[in-house]
Amino acid sequence: MISAELTIIPIGTSKTSISPYIAAALAALDKTGIKYEISGMGTMLESDDPGEIFSAIELAHEAVFALGADRVATSVKIDDRRDKEAGLKQKVVSVKEKLS
Repeated sequence: MISAELTIIPIGTSKTSISPYIAAALAALDKTGIKYEISGMGTMLESDDPGEIFSAIELAHEAVFALGADRVATSVKIDDRRDKEAGLKQKVVSVKEKLS
């Protein structure tokens, strides 16, 4: 299972709020059918296919340009674990179990 953390920052916009741009990026992700979860600082993606992850990131990145950003800074972290099935939720459960 591949997990990726995606952070997209539009630059060169007329306002400090970036939520409309993030909403556009998420709408692009919705069209791909990829599993994702948002947080206040980024978006987590999940897939078995690295190509699907990279295509989804590209679509989200381009969606921010399409909304009018002059520049877009996109950061991606990828965790590609192949020795066992471990999605986003399982990773959180594993850490919480160790806190008990």
